[in-house]
Amino acid sequence: MEPIPSIRVENLTRQFGGLTAIQNVSFTVNRGEIVGFLGPNGAGKSTTMRILSGIMPATSGSAWVSGVAVAQDPHLVKQRIGYMPENNPLPDDMRVIEYLRFRARLKGVSGRKLRATVQEVMETCDLARTARRKIIGTLSKGFRQRVGIADALLGNPEVIIMDEPTIGLDPHQIQGIRKLIDNLRGRLTVVLSSHILPEIERSCDRVIIINRGRIVASGTSDSLRQEFLPGNRFELQVAGSERSVTEALKAKGFEVEMLQSETREDNTLNLTLRVEGNGELGPQLIAALNDAADCTLRSLAPRVPNLEEIFLAATKRSWEETIDSSKAKPVAIAKS
Repeated sequence: MEPIPSIRVENLTRQFGGLTAIQNVSFTVNRGEIVGFLGPNGAGKSTTMRILSGIMPATSGSAWVSGVAVAQDPHLVKQRIGYMPENNPLPDDMRVIEYLRFRARLKGVSGRKLRATVQEVMETCDLARTARRKIIGTLSKGFRQRVGIADALLGNPEVIIMDEPTIGLDPHQIQGIRKLIDNLRGRLTVVLSSHILPEIERSCDRVIIINRGRIVASGTSDSLRQEFLPGNRFELQVAGSERSVTEALKAKGFEVEMLQSETREDNTLNLTLRVEGNGELGPQLIAALNDAADCTLRSLAPRVPNLEEIFLAATKRSWEETIDSSKAKPVAIAKS
C-alpha cells in the first residue's frame, strides 16, 4: 500500500464573482518533501495556499492534507498544518516567549507540554538565546520571520506552508532562513512560495510552477531543464564573428543555435550557444574552433540554465499556448 501523500489536490478551482483565481489545479506533495510553489504575481499561489490551510473554501475540486479532506474537516486540517502568511501578522507589544506560549495554547498544546514545546521551537528557529525576552516590535525583519516560522511549527504539524518567508530580508538573513528550512528536511513536509528563485532552487527538492491560475510545470530542476530548455549550453569568448563561430561548428557536424551575443570592450565576443550532440561536447567544440582559420577561442565553459530561466520558459510557453488556442475563451485572473 502506497503511503498517503501529505498534500493531494485535484481539480481545485476558486472563483471570485466573474474572476477565476485558480482553475483545475492538481498536484501532490509527498511526506518529507520540500517543494517550491512558484508563479508570477496574481498567478494563484496565495489563493491555493489559503484553500489548503482551510482559511478559504474552494469553488470546486478537492484537497486533502494528511488524508483529511479540507472541505469536510477544515478544523482538523488546521491542526495538521503550520501556516506562515506572506505578511506575517505579529503583535508588536508582546515578548517573543509570551506570544509563542499564547499561540501554543490556542493550538491546544497542554499545560504540561507547553514550556517544553515553546522552548523546542525557539531552539529550532535560533530564538532561545537571543530573542526570547525581546518585544516583537523591536525585532529585525529576519527575526520576525523566525518568530513566524516558530509559530508555524507549534502544535506538531505534519505540513508547513510558508508564503514568501524570505521577502524583504538581506542576504545574511536569507541564509539563516535557508539553514532553518534545511533543518526541517525529512522531518516535515514544507511548501515554499517565493519570488527569490535562487533560494527555491537551493532549498527545494521539487518545484511546481503556476501561471494564470493553472499548473504549467512540475518536477525537479533537472527534469524541467530537459523539458523547457533542452540541449547543451556553452559560454564562449572568441575573437572573430558570430558567423565564423557557427560556420566552424556546423562544418564539424554540430547543430548550433546562437542564444546570446555581446561585444566586449576589446572587440572580442561573449557568446552563449545551444549545441546538439553526443558525448563530451566541450573538448569537441574546442577542437572544432581551434581548427577554424578566422576565429580564435579564448575560453569555453558549459552553462546550466538556472531556475529563473526555467520559470520564464515555462510561463512563456503557457502564455503562447493560451494565445494560440483560438477556441479558448479568455479567463480573467484575480490577484492572489
